[in-house]
Amino acid sequence: MDIYPIEIGNDDDLVRLIRTTGADEKSFYFFQRKSRMLSFFIPDADFRAANALKQELLSRGGDAIVHRGAIEGSIPTSNVVILGTLKTLEDLCDKLRSMPYWGLDEIRSGLVQAISSMGIRRWSLDLPNRGELELGKRTKVMGIINVTDDSFYPGSRVDGPKKCVETALRMHEEGADILDIGAESTRPGSSPLSQEEEASRLIPAIAAVRREVPQAVISADTYRAGTAEPALDSGADMINDISGGAFDNRMFPLLARRGNPVVIMHARDVPGGMHHPVSYGDVIGEILTFFSGQILKAREAGVDPEQVILDPGIGFSKNAPQNLEVLKGLASFSTLARPLLIGHSRKSTIGKVLGLENPEDRLEGTLALTAFCAMKDVALIRVHDVAENIRSLKMIAALKGEGI
Repeated sequence: MDIYPIEIGNDDDLVRLIRTTGADEKSFYFFQRKSRMLSFFIPDADFRAANALKQELLSRGGDAIVHRGAIEGSIPTSNVVILGTLKTLEDLCDKLRSMPYWGLDEIRSGLVQAISSMGIRRWSLDLPNRGELELGKRTKVMGIINVTDDSFYPGSRVDGPKKCVETALRMHEEGADILDIGAESTRPGSSPLSQEEEASRLIPAIAAVRREVPQAVISADTYRAGTAEPALDSGADMINDISGGAFDNRMFPLLARRGNPVVIMHARDVPGGMHHPVSYGDVIGEILTFFSGQILKAREAGVDPEQVILDPGIGFSKNAPQNLEVLKGLASFSTLARPLLIGHSRKSTIGKVLGLENPEDRLEGTLALTAFCAMKDVALIRVHDVAENIRSLKMIAALKGEGI
């Protein structure tokens, strides 16, 4: 059961949660005064468990938002939003030890995991033969380099290894912590390449950057194990897989054998249909379920979970409102205790909000989301414009207490 923290930022968020659980909307004012407490979402709890949680929390000064039919048992299950201080929720978990029925033992386990994971803000990933990648102290920057002629933003395109090196050198000098090099466009309407064509573009570019920028951390953007292995052989330090290991079942065994970090991204119908509209009952919950499943598959293949970075896939299988919901709900992903990567740079959601059809006009929107991610302690952002985004991050760092 994926139990995860949520942030109730305003009254509209609270109304949405009341509707999501099926609670009586007249109860809004009772919950409003408690909405600044810690909040966790519990999906599909047995109605008896929902009632028990509400009673236990009320007795401790907290509360729970449950379906209006839970108290009379007219529905079998209810989504539940629990509200309480940290002490209240810890006391609840202690009480649930003596209540191993109606699924409350599973709820207790999930809640303990979600609470304990909220405090994990530092990670150290092993880069084989090259040291460690430290994440979490500040929001780090992954610079985008596309060895393609059709990526959605022309400013990210380079033609061949020489231009790739020039861009890599500039980004590295500007302060990029990671260089993400890809050779296949994933823009809406793009056609997948053959593995041979992808590798023929990607491998020489990575080899050249490793040779000319030896101190750089290099990420290979590919979902094919057959491309990933020569990329690692040529100097890549990690793999950024937009399918999250779902498209090529050889990817996780390869990474288990090699030991390199991997970005598991969420998308539907990779590679062909990942930009098609998708309906979600609970977009954050479904992404968490996908992540949990892929982490389990990776572990079963021999991948160390400590080598995993998670990317909720802004713009992939999600429309603009869904993307905004994911961004507003970044705190929910803390339940998996892994560093988060957000790739928002110049994407269509920014265009939808600002009325800007051309990606070249979306820098300001990108910087706004970068600042938001930094305030939310996102470990890593993936962007086209390294210098500008680093300036934005430095301003947020100053506001968060690092000073001038």
